[in-house]
Amino acid sequence: MKKYLINKNSDTLLIFFTGWGCDEYEFEHLKSNSDVLILYDYTDLNLDFDFSKYKNFNLIAFSAGVFVASVFNFDFKINKKIAISGNPYLFDEYYGLSSDIQEVLCNITEENADDFTRNYLIKTDEEYQNFHISRRTLESCRAEFDCLKNLYISNRHNIKDIFDFALVGEYDPIFNPLAQKKFYENKLNIIKNARHNLFFRIDSYEQILDLKIN
Repeated sequence: MKKYLINKNSDTLLIFFTGWGCDEYEFEHLKSNSDVLILYDYTDLNLDFDFSKYKNFNLIAFSAGVFVASVFNFDFKINKKIAISGNPYLFDEYYGLSSDIQEVLCNITEENADDFTRNYLIKTDEEYQNFHISRRTLESCRAEFDCLKNLYISNRHNIKDIFDFALVGEYDPIFNPLAQKKFYENKLNIIKNARHNLFFRIDSYEQILDLKIN
């Protein structure tokens, strides 16, 4: 996987597992008082990073990153772990990406990418105007999707529900909100009038950690 560090010279590190096809550019508007390690492009689960300088850790995982975080081996305590718009069982027909949604994702092209953004990721024109598009190529995203499938098969029995809280949009068309309610139960917070991408409602990582999203 690839990494991008926002260095605030803090002794607290927020580890952020982004979603499929993402990069750090999509989240550049999010502020934080702590250092932030943004992870993306899960063509493998290898991570070269020195965690030893930090005393405190928090974790946020988004979409496909929820699965990746659930099988990643941490050898330190994490204070708070929050899942956004995702489920550890990424390719489960009910809890994760249904076969119909997988087909949609596999058939994104340059010609229909804008329609996908409007119909699946965001809800309003205002959100669309503020949308930061990933700078990654479609070829990179397709390769990542294939690798995620293989990683899921090989790590299926290592998946753990590590999360303290979860957030999902009321109208998320990618991860069924009713299935997420059944999986997370009282840990789930449903964000009204939202689809898959909730970051238009969020100004900072602390806002996520404090669950202050309207």
